[in-house]
Amino acid sequence: MRSIRVRTMALIGVTATAAGLLTACSGAGGGGSSSGGSKSINVLMVGNSQMTDIQKLTADNFTKDSGIKVNFTVLDENSLRAKVQDDVANKTGAFDVVTIGAYEVPIWSKNGWLHEVSSYSGSDSEFDQADILKPMLTAASGSDGKLYGIPFYGESSMLMYRKDLLQAKGITMPEHPTWQQVADAAAKVADKSSGMAGICLRGLKGWGEMFAPLTTVVNTMGGTWFNKDWTPQVNAAGFTKAVTFYTNLVKQYGEPDPQTSGFTECQNAIGQGKAAMWYDATSGAGKLEDSTQSKVAGKLGYAFAPVDQTKYSGWLWSWDWAMPSTTKRADSAWKFISWASSKKYENLVGTKLGWSRVPDGKRESTYSIADYQKATSGYYKIVKESIENADPANPGTQPRPAIGVQFVDVPEFADLGDKVSSYVDDVLTGASSVAAALDKGQKDAEAVAKVYQKTG
Repeated sequence: MRSIRVRTMALIGVTATAAGLLTACSGAGGGGSSSGGSKSINVLMVGNSQMTDIQKLTADNFTKDSGIKVNFTVLDENSLRAKVQDDVANKTGAFDVVTIGAYEVPIWSKNGWLHEVSSYSGSDSEFDQADILKPMLTAASGSDGKLYGIPFYGESSMLMYRKDLLQAKGITMPEHPTWQQVADAAAKVADKSSGMAGICLRGLKGWGEMFAPLTTVVNTMGGTWFNKDWTPQVNAAGFTKAVTFYTNLVKQYGEPDPQTSGFTECQNAIGQGKAAMWYDATSGAGKLEDSTQSKVAGKLGYAFAPVDQTKYSGWLWSWDWAMPSTTKRADSAWKFISWASSKKYENLVGTKLGWSRVPDGKRESTYSIADYQKATSGYYKIVKESIENADPANPGTQPRPAIGVQFVDVPEFADLGDKVSSYVDDVLTGASSVAAALDKGQKDAEAVAKVYQKTG
């Protein structure tokens, strides 16, 4: 039997996010070491709203103060992962700063793909590393104990719902709902004739898209990808129950085209009044409470991640700034990273764009800011409690061989999760049954398990 592989530990898991190519600014991909010297850096980041906000604020603030021009490239989550891995693994040196998640930091740092940042963060008094939430620092560390990433924002997952629509149907959503209560509510508020989905859930293929929320459902319904001995459980009872529940819920009461819906599409759907509920990253709430970007600001209620057999089921994740080991402009890159994850930047976002849009979930001090508390009064306590109670070592009902709430913390999981998500996509289209899809996934999982069963 192999004991739990608590590498550096706790961590953060999925997340979150995005869809399609959002912006490709300033041609960072063609930058490299010849595109501007130390006064110009190339940044590749995921296209979430927090990242598009920083694009707007950089030139007039960071560049104005530091003299360092920042060339941004912004991609959807799936495209970003492929682009970043190609850059760091092949050492092309196109980027000086990239956003990666808690899943990648430990694995990539072990491969020598990332520049350590402890030497910068530990000596930068203005950055105030001690204020960063401990789970986030742990997640951004390598097996040697050094930091290889700096969190831009952290998150768990929760249920976001339209209070007015549920109230009209006589539904009171508990603060800690079960998945069955959520499904019952979705059935009552869904109205295909008016284009209102009962709930929006990610159906877009990808381990970081569909299987972020879906793995939390697997966990709370008694399933797991692997048991403690690395025996695959993809077609076992708990996993099957969760996938059957999730796909039925989406097909019956979800968005019209679930195969194209990731974080961004679902955020847009509920924000534009086309979905009554959304279960996803806590970081998605800020945009929904901004009346300049959302039609439902002030109409939303919030609840903890729905459960079945566990007390909590929220995930744990952070989007981190990291430097590829190939960067030749580490000093300038650190100045940007330090500014982007600072208290000063949070205050800039709050005063310029609104306090609900602050990239939160990483600093203890954020939760004591009165303006932030007022703007996020509906959910900030749920977010903090969810982050504190997420348990990457024991997220379900049985022991695991590796850490991770919404992922399995081994390099092979990304490919495995992508493959199984494509099989579940066939279920959503009606091209496959749940049993057939998960039998295929079980065979893929068995190939992964052999690697660890031999070494365990």
